[in-house]
Amino acid sequence: MFVALDPQTKLVPSFVVGKRTRETTYRFLLDLKARLVDARFQLTTDGFHFYERGVEDTFGGSVDFAQLIKLFGDIGQHDTEARYSPPRIMEVISKVRDGRPDPAHICTSHVERQNLTMRMSMRRFTRLTNGFSKKLENLQAAIALHFAYYNFCRVHSTLRVTPAMEAGIADHVWTIAELVQPF
Repeated sequence: MFVALDPQTKLVPSFVVGKRTRETTYRFLLDLKARLVDARFQLTTDGFHFYERGVEDTFGGSVDFAQLIKLFGDIGQHDTEARYSPPRIMEVISKVRDGRPDPAHICTSHVERQNLTMRMSMRRFTRLTNGFSKKLENLQAAIALHFAYYNFCRVHSTLRVTPAMEAGIADHVWTIAELVQPF
């Protein structure tokens, strides 16, 4: 999953389902660019190596781009419980890649929290389950429905409105009937 999230409005403007390859990375970045207005913004990604060149090729220096690289370590986690626990973060490195990103806003915590929301909301992402998608098309449809609901129907607890309302692209909380109604 490649997911973009605006930390102020909590809106997810773009997501792409695919393998962690150069092609999927570029597809995600091109989709993100097509969905945003032509205004300079700050972009922070994880340390995935295809982002470095992909952001440069896609946005051509029109974003303030940084990467947040987390180094994980194994600190004596060798028992059976360690298998289900995340490894400890040993070091966090911020790298400015292009422009002048604000160091105070180089952060991936918002999208990591959104990832947890996605995992908790869709059984397909629950670990050790039989609720997985057998077809890629079914997974993509479920994810699209999740993000449409997340953006337009679900009131965010810190905003007290939906992300779409906070972003100014909706004027009310959509019902599920409105969400699934054909245009």
